[in-house]
Amino acid sequence: MSASRRSGTTDELGPDEPERDGPQGSSGGSEGSAGGSDLLAALLDGMDAALCAFDADGVVTHWNREAERILGWSAAEAVGRHGFAGWAVREADAEEVEARLMSAMDAPGRQVHEFALLTKDGGRVLVRTQSAAVRGPDGKPAGVYCAFSEVHAQIDLERSIALSEALFEDASWGVVLVDADLRPAVVNAHAARALGIGRTSVLGRPLGDLLAQGVEELESALTHVLAEGAPPAPAEIWVSVRTPEGERRRCWRCGFVRLASPLAEEPVPLGVGWLFQDMTEAKQAEQEAALLRFRTNQLHRAARAAAECEDPADAATVHLDFALAGFADHALIDRVAGGAVADTDADEEASGPVRLVRIAVTPSGTPGPSLLGGEAGLPVRYAEGHPALQCVARAGSVRADAGSMAAEQARAWAVGRQWPADAVHALCAVLRSRGRTLGVVTFLRGAGRSAFERSDAVYAEDVAVRIAAALDLAGVLGAE
Repeated sequence: MSASRRSGTTDELGPDEPERDGPQGSSGGSEGSAGGSDLLAALLDGMDAALCAFDADGVVTHWNREAERILGWSAAEAVGRHGFAGWAVREADAEEVEARLMSAMDAPGRQVHEFALLTKDGGRVLVRTQSAAVRGPDGKPAGVYCAFSEVHAQIDLERSIALSEALFEDASWGVVLVDADLRPAVVNAHAARALGIGRTSVLGRPLGDLLAQGVEELESALTHVLAEGAPPAPAEIWVSVRTPEGERRRCWRCGFVRLASPLAEEPVPLGVGWLFQDMTEAKQAEQEAALLRFRTNQLHRAARAAAECEDPADAATVHLDFALAGFADHALIDRVAGGAVADTDADEEASGPVRLVRIAVTPSGTPGPSLLGGEAGLPVRYAEGHPALQCVARAGSVRADAGSMAAEQARAWAVGRQWPADAVHALCAVLRSRGRTLGVVTFLRGAGRSAFERSDAVYAEDVAVRIAAALDLAGVLGAE
């Protein structure tokens, strides 16, 4: 190309030279070819896999930097050689390796082989190759390209892919890939079942749409992992899952790992891998066992303390005080007015309605031991159908609850039943001794506690047996 052509001036065109205008005419064909060669070289050298190519005669035509890194031979040393014989492959193996590579010219698709190559310093490297034919302008095979990598690196990659697929298909615990915006990007089948929604329906939705409770704690953990990395140990998180059937309270043991792109020079967070396992049943069993141990210890301690009381009535309040710890906010004991009621007396038509006298109650306000009273023998004004009266009539436990009443309604509900104003849950257990009904012990909880359950009733009945024995003894001693 002349200087005038490069400087942008016009020349006289030859008879066979086509006329060009604009930028295309000002750049020669050789410059375009050079630019294409530079682009091809940059693409080949930027590949993560080693690549070499052969022409139809088996001469090396391309050799990228990854191939140089693995084997140590530079492109200048490799390009132009005929096959691998004598330099990249042992002479004894050269014929077989070349035949396997060049056979890709006549085979459809790609072929995968494994064989050992020689490094420049004389070492051997086991590689896995993928080779395929290179077609010429006429569509006929013009050579072969071969991409290869060390077998252990390829196996590591395949293991990583296989592990990822297994986690998102067959894992027996939940696996969720959460993006940097804290939204699920991929979930496995187990996690979808745990969340009560389909695998595709959960994608891209905020966690607050899936969880009613525990979402703040979970999002805080995910944010921490994105900023600081994985925590040193799994975390147990209680959540309430929104389902078409309603909310489900679950305990999940969660593990977190931060995901970063392997292609970036600096770690770029792609999100968080969240793995969880449902521990609800095990956690509930653990809590129930711990609660049972505590209550058993309380009964044992109460029995030892009550044994030191000279007055059996004091022993009854000791049992009440020990039972109250961790179980209820208030408790009271009502005794049947006029003495114990035998089962035969309760069935007689002549017997009037049962009246109860309050003989012990826990103090309101400042904590302290239960207070004895009832010396006047005035019955408590319990309306018909009161839980305590039902308890006496049935000779069994009765539970009562304010339900979803408003605060003022719940207060009126408690006061109307002669209970402390903050009571919203009640449990009445009958006091029985020697086949007679002595009275009722009532345990009360405030709004900050859950309602009484069947296991609570069993514990209250154990306490009631001990209180009834103490009151019966007090009555016998008083009669003497």
